[in-house]
Amino acid sequence: MAIELDGVRVATTMRTPGHDFELAVGFCHNEGLLAGHPVLNVKYCANGPAVESDFNIVSVSTGGSAPAPRARLTATTSSCGFCGSTEIEELAADLSPVDGPPLAWDLLAEAPSLMRNGQALFGLTGAVHSAGLMETSGEVSLVREDIGRHNAVDKLCGRMLLDGRLPAAGLGLVLSGRASFELAHKAWAAGFRAVVSVSAPTALAAEVADRAGIQLAGFARDGALTIYCEG
Repeated sequence: MAIELDGVRVATTMRTPGHDFELAVGFCHNEGLLAGHPVLNVKYCANGPAVESDFNIVSVSTGGSAPAPRARLTATTSSCGFCGSTEIEELAADLSPVDGPPLAWDLLAEAPSLMRNGQALFGLTGAVHSAGLMETSGEVSLVREDIGRHNAVDKLCGRMLLDGRLPAAGLGLVLSGRASFELAHKAWAAGFRAVVSVSAPTALAAEVADRAGIQLAGFARDGALTIYCEG
């Protein structure tokens, strides 16, 4: 799927169809392309033969108020995206430490099991990743799935942005796989207070979380977890 912002193609990603508008909006937000400007419209855009274009190009519009975006020269794959291309110091220059009170570790430990109720596609295929929104109560209120971990997070963040819930101060991001550098960056860009995953974080992800003031935990299974950053 191709993503356009104010008429400029900014990315092409391999994704699981569904929640395409959320994916496009979440990507633009988490990449810093919106620069705080509101999204005015999201639509499918068919610029060529219908068989090639219908439902595979999504156009996000800010009415031209966002800075002129730079297009990515390569496709975003389902596994890595732009992982490693941005240094932590550059992120720290653009993003402020996250806000909100810390979330209880015991609630974070239970979040992945609560997310399973929203993993319908995973239940059918066993082949997709999930990202969940953990409320301060411990409830996992929103889940998005995709073959790509970064796409699942972008879909979740896109829905939250459209609902007026970003930045996600005081909220938790639940991940079905490992917490990579890229996902830690997206969590920081969205303002999540905590990130919890069922697998391990990478060392670079832990450095990002430490700089951002994000609580980071991994191996959250059977009510237990490993704490990597206390936030």
